[in-house]
Amino acid sequence: MAAVVQPTHPQLAVSAAIFRDGKVLLVRRARSPAKGFYSLPGGRVEFGESLHQALSREVDEETGLEIEIIGLAGWREVLPAAAGAGHYLIMSFAARWTAKEPALNDELDDYRWIVPDALGSLCDLKLTGGLEEVILSAHRLLGA
Repeated sequence: MAAVVQPTHPQLAVSAAIFRDGKVLLVRRARSPAKGFYSLPGGRVEFGESLHQALSREVDEETGLEIEIIGLAGWREVLPAAAGAGHYLIMSFAARWTAKEPALNDELDDYRWIVPDALGSLCDLKLTGGLEEVILSAHRLLGA
């Protein structure tokens, strides 16, 4: 299998802190980048897509869920840690689950619905950097 060639410029991506019954959805990445880490569903914005269009598409592709996007919860920049690694600007949104049950694609290998207040005590889970702050900000946006 050929190695993935990363672009030489930053990539715009989106993610969703999806809330359902007071819990947020965490998904575990099955491949790089962030293989084995729990994060939020999302991915790259394609040329000509709005951020909301990209987010709805990515959430559907990765989880099969339907969501209502509430607003921007925060952003995070991921700089290349090594040669060949990607540079991403991730715009993270607060969202509410509206329909369907999780059906993961091959980019993910596990999911969990977690109470936001429990994030700090999840020592057994590897979380992507800045995840807790984005989730707490999204939680505030939802007025929960």
